[in-house]
Amino acid sequence: MTARKGSTTMARWVTAIATGILLLAACGTAPGGGDAADTSAPPTATTTLRVGDRSVAIHVPDTSTGASALPLVIALHGYTASGAEMESYMNIAAEADRRGFLYAYPDGSRDVRGDRFWNATDACCDLYGSGVDDSRYLSDVIDALRGAYPVDPRRVYLVGHSNGAFMAFRMACDHADRVTAVAAFNGAMWQDTARCRPSAPVSVLAIHSTHDESIAFGGGSLSRAYPSADRTAADWVTLNRCTGSGTDTAALDVVADLPGAETAVREFADCAGGSTVRTWTIDGGAHVPRLAPAFTPAMLDFLLARARP
Repeated sequence: MTARKGSTTMARWVTAIATGILLLAACGTAPGGGDAADTSAPPTATTTLRVGDRSVAIHVPDTSTGASALPLVIALHGYTASGAEMESYMNIAAEADRRGFLYAYPDGSRDVRGDRFWNATDACCDLYGSGVDDSRYLSDVIDALRGAYPVDPRRVYLVGHSNGAFMAFRMACDHADRVTAVAAFNGAMWQDTARCRPSAPVSVLAIHSTHDESIAFGGGSLSRAYPSADRTAADWVTLNRCTGSGTDTAALDVVADLPGAETAVREFADCAGGSTVRTWTIDGGAHVPRLAPAFTPAMLDFLLARARP
């Protein structure tokens, strides 16, 4: 099924994504707290780097002296969004300064509607069949950043939301030799697990909202079917050769518009190569929930604690 033939499910999904972005802008505050950012010019980018036909916004931490290798965090935006909007939502730049890591937030290419996207899986989100190879492109971005900055190759991390989460999973599948860990927020894996063949274990933080109105918690279909949150996590437990049934740990309060500690946490720590699979299940959470100040630090705590052997 192609997008041009029409799909009620896909149309509703595109509308829900766009509506979520408009609602965030209308609120007057960024989802992570504080004043909303002007996303027309990324305020936190100290420079840009041209990779292929796109420019990548880069934030070099204030504490960097260039004398030591830096962890690298790359943030991948959702469908119809941008790198600047992803930064406004996640507020990662401030953490880059505080913790001392290199931070990049690239843009996907534009489809025939003018919307930015990542070609991650057959379900999401090359809806008009451009065939752009974003797996190769983001691998080139990593290479370019490693060539321009003192990046620690043992500590390269991807963060993705929605379409960006699908893309983060895709990068873990395709480039496990250079991706240490991913945090994927309200996205899903390949429906056909045989299409994911990581060459090494990759630690995964899989974050899902139970009331996601765009990427259904129980799985669904866009241009193709995508798996449920539970199966996505189970696939990585299998791929990383984890043993045991996992352990529930203390719940987190990381979403501002839900009461109490709304996010259940489960961890599979006994996995190959020292990798970890952790799930956050946001009870009652939407596709674009209003993040509490604790969300991004807790997510980065998971990522930055991982290093390739």
